[in-house]
Amino acid sequence: MADPTTAANSATATSTAAPDTAAGPKTIDAGKWANKRVYHRLVIYTVGCHLFAGFIILLFELGTRNK
Repeated sequence: MADPTTAANSATATSTAAPDTAAGPKTIDAGKWANKRVYHRLVIYTVGCHLFAGFIILLFELGTRNK
């Protein structure tokens, strides 16, 4: 079994790795940029939380009208 710390293995690993950015290292997961998926998920969660909060506020407003 080959030693994973040899220079030949580390040279091929660094040559195929994506360059780092100021925000951190770029990562590839299954051929797609993981950073891009994180931003998409962030937008979806933010919109979803705002919609849920709006629904809760609507329930409170409707509840106060019935008193």
